Amino acid sequence: MKKHYILFFALFLFAFTAAEAQLDLSKLLKKKDNSGISQDEAGRGIKEALSQGVTSAILNLNKPDGFFGSEIYKMLLPPDALKVEKTLRKLGMGNQVDKAILAINRGAEDAVGFAKPIFVDAIKEMTLADALNIVKGPKDAATSYFKQKTKEKLIAAFTPSVKASLDKTDATKYYTDIITTYNKLPTTFNKVNPDLTSYVVGKAVDALFDQVAKEEANIRSNPLARTSDLLKKVFGSK
Repeated sequence: MKKHYILFFALFLFAFTAAEAQLDLSKLLKKKDNSGISQDEAGRGIKEALSQGVTSAILNLNKPDGFFGSEIYKMLLPPDALKVEKTLRKLGMGNQVDKAILAINRGAEDAVGFAKPIFVDAIKEMTLADALNIVKGPKDAATSYFKQKTKEKLIAAFTPSVKASLDKTDATKYYTDIITTYNKLPTTFNKVNPDLTSYVVGKAVDALFDQVAKEEANIRSNPLARTSDLLKKVFGSK
């Protein structure tokens, strides 16, 4: 694979020099390097790999227990509510706290489904230069590309969808109830904000990018993950 990276990088430098010499770059882009992989194939291979990885990442989280059943992604109450949880469990309200935690995770699982069109748009907008940079870049180059292109859009898109999902799964109700109960206790001097949305959005986006990174690493290192002839050619063995 290192050989491919070096070859693609050499082609990139050559293209830059050729531009100054007013050569016909359209012809250059059609040429193949010694590995037999054209730049066009590399670009299409990267887009196919990203589509495959994104789909897998979303499906891994956008399902029952995608968050709640995961040791890595399961969401607990926000940090500023940990004292609330401890106090309410002491008061015999553990069941209500557990319902809130379950509903929070169900809301995240539901909301992740809204990510796909945002990733699809980022892939469509990818230029040949973007694709080649990913080919010759570090092992997380594709994930970094997605973070740059989609993170803010994901946060903006997730916010209303997460709120709707939290409402649908009763997470808002359960969490608001326990926070309201806690805030009414005579021993509570520092009130806790019952707004869950931004917390869940942040955790859901982080989990999604973590899954994308794992899928990217899998495609780069595992031949069995390359499910088409193009992927096998672009990400083939050294």
